[in-house]
Amino acid sequence: MVDVINTTLRRIPAWVLYVLAPIPVIALFYLGLTGELGIDPAKRIEHELGLWSLWLLIAGLAVTPLRRWPGVNLLKFRRAIGVITFFYLLAHLLTWLVLDVQFQNVWADIVKRWYITVGMAAFILMLPLALTSNNWSVKRLGALTWRKLHKLVYPIAVLGALHFLLLVKGFQWEPILYAAVIAGLLLSRIRTDRIPGIGQFRQA
Repeated sequence: MVDVINTTLRRIPAWVLYVLAPIPVIALFYLGLTGELGIDPAKRIEHELGLWSLWLLIAGLAVTPLRRWPGVNLLKFRRAIGVITFFYLLAHLLTWLVLDVQFQNVWADIVKRWYITVGMAAFILMLPLALTSNNWSVKRLGALTWRKLHKLVYPIAVLGALHFLLLVKGFQWEPILYAAVIAGLLLSRIRTDRIPGIGQFRQA
């Protein structure tokens, strides 16, 4: 079964993800414009784009465990997933900036509201990853430095989970489940086979 999945995946070019990526964003804004997202469509769009960002972060983190254990090889899609994750984070940020707060009291919100502070930190950390997600950057930085830089995805994922936890009011299972999944994926990269009791993160 795994061989069939991998054979099928090898036939799908990575650029297909870039073609499909804008569809949910376009659909969300269309639903907002046609009044299908309730009384506050901007908030709904902002929330949905944030969820997509988390899903994509989780998908990127899951590439290595899926390859290591069930043997499903999604490695060639990892860079595309990372770039699309940035695209959704940017759309999430712009929706908040343009449609939600409408450029009013932006700096005050970033400083005073912890969930916004954490979210902005995640976005800033994502910038160098998006800018270096190309072959030229790999050659310019060197493979080792490039891999070290892209391990920023670990704190980005933690900040993304924390952003969701801080955002919701009261006790809710949804952000807790996302945080647990991200924690599990990060822990799956810890290897203790070389030095007992000391973990070392694997490559993203």
